[in-house]
Amino acid sequence: MATFLELKKNLKKDMTGLKPFKMAVLGDCATQHLSQALRGEAYERGIALSVYDADYDEIMAQITDPSSELYDFAPEAVLIVMCTERLYSDYCRTELAERKNFADNRIKLITSLWDRLLSVKGIKVLQPDLPEADDGIYGNFGLKYEDSFIYQQRRLNFLLMQESAARASVSLINLSIIKSELGNAFRDDKMYFAARMPFSMEALPRIAASVMNTVDSALGRIRKCVVLDLDNTLWGGVIGDDGLSGIEVGELGTGRAFHEFQTWLKELKNRGIILAVCSKNNEDTAKEPFEKHPEMVLKLDDIACFIANWDDKATNIRKIQSILNIGMDSLVFIDDNRFERELVRSMIPEITVPDMPEDPSSYVPYLKSLGLFETTGISAEDAGRTEKYRAEAERVKAMDSFADYSEYLKSLEMKAVAAPFDEFHFPRIAELSQRSNQFNLRTVRYQTGDIEKMSSDDSYITLYFTLKDRFGDHGLISAVIMKKLEDRVFVDTWFMSCRVLKRTMEEYIINSMVKAAADAGYDLIEAEYIPTAKNKMVADIYPKMGFKEMQDEPGHYLVKPSEFKPLVTYIS
Repeated sequence: MATFLELKKNLKKDMTGLKPFKMAVLGDCATQHLSQALRGEAYERGIALSVYDADYDEIMAQITDPSSELYDFAPEAVLIVMCTERLYSDYCRTELAERKNFADNRIKLITSLWDRLLSVKGIKVLQPDLPEADDGIYGNFGLKYEDSFIYQQRRLNFLLMQESAARASVSLINLSIIKSELGNAFRDDKMYFAARMPFSMEALPRIAASVMNTVDSALGRIRKCVVLDLDNTLWGGVIGDDGLSGIEVGELGTGRAFHEFQTWLKELKNRGIILAVCSKNNEDTAKEPFEKHPEMVLKLDDIACFIANWDDKATNIRKIQSILNIGMDSLVFIDDNRFERELVRSMIPEITVPDMPEDPSSYVPYLKSLGLFETTGISAEDAGRTEKYRAEAERVKAMDSFADYSEYLKSLEMKAVAAPFDEFHFPRIAELSQRSNQFNLRTVRYQTGDIEKMSSDDSYITLYFTLKDRFGDHGLISAVIMKKLEDRVFVDTWFMSCRVLKRTMEEYIINSMVKAAADAGYDLIEAEYIPTAKNKMVADIYPKMGFKEMQDEPGHYLVKPSEFKPLVTYIS
């Protein structure tokens, strides 16, 4: 990880062409150095971060005053830094009889600030938790004494988690885990007393990275898949040489480290991260531990795509990416072999390739420290993602047996549902909004709260789409939001999962959009394509679907439902 001075040097570099993002930083402590670290870390990620760094201790003034510099700046995210030292000072000034209510009163203040910010459409709130600092007044007894500072601080951190869970646009930043890892190096006492800065120079890059992990996720820059080597990565030894009984995995010796690594990967899979295998091996031999070894945590059912042969790994990773139909920058490749890592990194620059430690006992701590799998939300469909991609691999195999593509599409027996947004699907729609980059016509990101508001607003037409076929259920794969204007409807948002591309789902959705507009009494639909670095694949989709480009507004397209001829689709 870069040092603070290295991050600071990035501020002098040309940021032309980087993705712009605006963040306000408010603190009851000094935040100037943190703002610099944030901008430097953002540069490392290809983001040109503009920061409004408010003056010291202006949290209340900036948020509660509608004419403040904060709102003039119009940030996309607001980072509210409340330090433990200030919290303790406020606690000490609280009347003894009121200290048992200290955390409850403080959370009311904090949530009122959140809700004021969230009333402004598009703002995301980033709130660090409060790293523990026991004043030692009550010793160990303070852990069960309601009036003690340590009790109230722990309660406040719990309340922060509880209240943020009820607000999709609020994300917590886990400073406590950073402090636990850095220990005394997290804070510089002299720096705090001299300048009211609660973080050491060593801690600043770690904090900036954690904040930017959340920003990355909010921008849809999400890792979706882990591609795994096998020998000396998932287990110790070489299955082809050592045999089933000779590899190390399980409760004893070095095998325990691989057991813990597999357990961690299994939890990622349960969360919705796709697992794939890319191994130089005979396929039957490579699959044997998954099928027969009693102490393997991962089984074949946990692997969405399994490729084992003697081709180079870059070629096989491209096959995996093609089958899963996700962006290459969504993949993380894990291999113990440095040669293989360098090969893949040089041939596929977009993929994330961690430099794995030599000691397998360090695999999990190292990968956790990278923060690769940050997310701003979880939906009910995440747990079933592996099965969906396993089914996709079966579809790819089935397609190879058909000479005619249209006959293959008919054989899938596809059925879709188009319906207005409902409460059950709010989280999944928001998640797909955050994740979709390639098939996203305007790349507008929405949180669950935004989706909920639009679903109950009569000025919007909302549609979500599900799809299933004879291989399985894709679940919710697309959403459309159309804004009702005076003489037309405007397609504010259309995004779709790339895994259902070229199955005439696009045509089905356009047909549904046109029908919904006509049913609402409109005979004109306006749509827009806003180009990004990732969505070039849909640059021509509207003209291909019968829309005509507006001469006076390039990138805007029109179609009249009364003149529209329904598109051919193989979906019922």
